[in-house]
Amino acid sequence: MAIPAVPAAVTQTHWDRLAIRARWKRRAKSTGLYSFLIAVSIPIMLPYFWLVTIAFSAKRGVAETEVLWLSISILVPTLLAYWIWSIFARNIGQLLMGFLAVTAVGGAAFAVYVLPELHLRNFIFMVETNFPDVVRSRAGEVSGGISFPNVWQAFANSLYLAGAQTVIVATVASLAAYYLSRFQFPGRAAMLRSLLVLHAFPVLTLIVPLFLLLNFVGLLDQMLGVILVLVGFELPFAIFIMKGFFDAVPWDIEMSALTDGASRRQAFVKVVLPQVTNGIIAISVFSFIRGWEEYIFVFTFLIKNTNWTMSLYMFFVRDDLMGVDFGVVSAVGVFYLIPSLVLYVAAQKFLMQMSVGGVKG
Repeated sequence: MAIPAVPAAVTQTHWDRLAIRARWKRRAKSTGLYSFLIAVSIPIMLPYFWLVTIAFSAKRGVAETEVLWLSISILVPTLLAYWIWSIFARNIGQLLMGFLAVTAVGGAAFAVYVLPELHLRNFIFMVETNFPDVVRSRAGEVSGGISFPNVWQAFANSLYLAGAQTVIVATVASLAAYYLSRFQFPGRAAMLRSLLVLHAFPVLTLIVPLFLLLNFVGLLDQMLGVILVLVGFELPFAIFIMKGFFDAVPWDIEMSALTDGASRRQAFVKVVLPQVTNGIIAISVFSFIRGWEEYIFVFTFLIKNTNWTMSLYMFFVRDDLMGVDFGVVSAVGVFYLIPSLVLYVAAQKFLMQMSVGGVKG
């Protein structure tokens, strides 16, 4: 018995329905995923958005929250419009046209309602050393009595602290990790396991011994003392990370260089190191951020205000002006965030490529 042929129109209609159903399933999954990401991002992003808005706010007191919520009422619908349009756009042309339209509407609303309320007066600390007295006199308050150094001096101290720590950690960790990865020696397995154990010590339990030790060797109230302490805490984990990168470099590559006449040092510098560039950049970024945001050690071991770092500067500004002017405190916070943000953006692609190898016994 012959099977009747299915008309081509019916088959085409069936495939069209399947395509539409698959498209809507894909959109539903994307909607659920983005909704979840947005929901978990709000508690993280809102404080930063509050910080930036208040830093540039032209008003004080209750009006600051008005500017904040006015900005949110424009930003949130704009982001939602971006998201919705990216889901329903059928091609790149529609996507770009929709983004341009949303940007134009959101930018116009921001320029009309929010931009007139913003200014740069809260960044007075960048040009005035005695800015707390100026801020307090403007608010009708008496002087707080704290002697502030120039913010650029604190900025330079932080750069010196974070930069020196980064160079030492990256150099020592690369050399130590290479040795641990390529050579066998008694106690190697125990040393590898101890790296993470050393990194697990709570910082606060070592404050008093470290204070006495730095005082004994004459490094108390000196940047070098804090740098050495931070290096000691950062090195174990950096070595562990770098060993994973060196383990991933095939021994055959290095052996080929040695066979061609290169020395062990030349093979390390010219053949192996280029293969682990991502790891060096990753530990350098994390080490720099660790030094840049360090507060406990600098608060304990640095006494003179000429040795203040940005974390100490931020702390004393908050302590002195928190009840007087939120705008200035927020402006210092924004200034403090800029180097970290720039560094993360510049090194983002290298951090995304980072992978950690296992520990070989």
